[in-house]
Amino acid sequence: MAPREAIHGRGSVRIPETVFATSTRWRRRHAVYAERAVSAAHTLGELRRAEYRVQPIKSELRRNLIRKLRSGERLFPGIVGYDDSVIPQVENAILAGQDIVLLGERGQAKSRLIRSLTSLLDEAVPAIAGCEINDDPYAPICRRCRDLVAELGEETPITWLGAEDRYGEKLATPDTSIADLIGEVDPIRVAEGRYLSDELVIHYGLVPRTNRGIFAINELPDLAERIQVGLLNIIEERDVQIRGFRIRLPLDVLVVATANPEDYTNRGRIITPLKDRFGAQVRTHYPRTVEDEIAIAEQERVVFDDTPVPVHVPQHMKEIAVEITHLARRHPQINQRSGVSVRVTTANYESLASSALRRALITGEKEAVARVSDLAAVTASTSGKVELDTLDDSDNDQVLDKIVRNACSNVFRRHFSATELADLVQRFDQGGFTVEVGPLMTAESYGQAIGELPGLAPARQKLGEPDTPQSMAAVLEFVLEGLHLGKRLNKTALDSTSVYGG
Repeated sequence: MAPREAIHGRGSVRIPETVFATSTRWRRRHAVYAERAVSAAHTLGELRRAEYRVQPIKSELRRNLIRKLRSGERLFPGIVGYDDSVIPQVENAILAGQDIVLLGERGQAKSRLIRSLTSLLDEAVPAIAGCEINDDPYAPICRRCRDLVAELGEETPITWLGAEDRYGEKLATPDTSIADLIGEVDPIRVAEGRYLSDELVIHYGLVPRTNRGIFAINELPDLAERIQVGLLNIIEERDVQIRGFRIRLPLDVLVVATANPEDYTNRGRIITPLKDRFGAQVRTHYPRTVEDEIAIAEQERVVFDDTPVPVHVPQHMKEIAVEITHLARRHPQINQRSGVSVRVTTANYESLASSALRRALITGEKEAVARVSDLAAVTASTSGKVELDTLDDSDNDQVLDKIVRNACSNVFRRHFSATELADLVQRFDQGGFTVEVGPLMTAESYGQAIGELPGLAPARQKLGEPDTPQSMAAVLEFVLEGLHLGKRLNKTALDSTSVYGG
């Protein structure tokens, strides 16, 4: 090995490479031994001898974030479409040590993003054993732990808390009380003979129990104003007031909240002092590309292990499912205040797959491929997830049907131009040629039409579908429906099937 040069006093000396290697190995070995000594500590004295340092929660998150950013590690697996927008803002907030509020409509992965913050917590941290609020062994803040340390000293028992033990979450509802978030007097402890002025009579709520961790509150503006004041008091003033009795409680908590943008204003249901408490306000959004929304739907859809035949949803059908959601987000007769969740896309994706599977099971086909005739199944999965502003409930189906047809037309026009399928249209214009399609018709029943219509093979190749009877049937239906919606073919709806003609 080539020698290295090291500074020593006023000059430099040549040190063999083996010395550096040995020194590096020693440091690594020493770090492993130190980590084992810390993890083996079960008393306050053992923890001190291991030289363990307790860090505030925001410093801990910041340190682990810095390490992950330097290593290039992916921070929030499963969060799609936020790499260049939301995640950088969240990272900035953590580096700045700020509490965060995520503003966005439903179905924008706000809760999932908050829960992913636990990946930035240490694997385990020490706390005084039996403490309700995860007290720091070196600086306990609750009466019970202060008395215990005063009595036992270095023999005070400690326990180790995992990341999942340091995360608390509450969905804000109008009936949420101070007792839920902060605490209440425990009547059993009073009955045992303690005075109401004694701190030990308090049963702590969710926020104190998340001390030295992350506390998340969903739909923050739904809290009653007096509860918002109590929450502000505990996270800003660091004290608790229960039944007129004030307790100084300097909690160490990262507070993360979610809210609907329309409610999170001084004209909405949020008090201004609490709004001012959050250092970072991050605006979430729905997926901005078709690819991102498809990736989310494929990630979130339910997959069963006992599916009797393989199920395939073609790319163009996935795009139609996404386009339905995108059109719904812009439709004037759909209430946009609560948003149109990505769950609509996921549910429609599942409906298309299940409709194809049902056909395969009934007809005995060996493969299930979703096609346009399966779009009838998405009405049920869409209607329950959007809020329609129509005068009559009977108009709801018409609105959804129009959205589905427009989605199919838009996707078709992305893939094909009007002139690409001119020969196929001409075959219908020759007169007398028709094609019947339906959700329960087998792929083999389309064989004659597929053989007589020119241009289907190039269309299949352009869509990237395999050369199988089921995929060709899916391509045929997509092409026929697209030409019909483009006013190139007629379509007659029968009881359970439809007929395309010139």
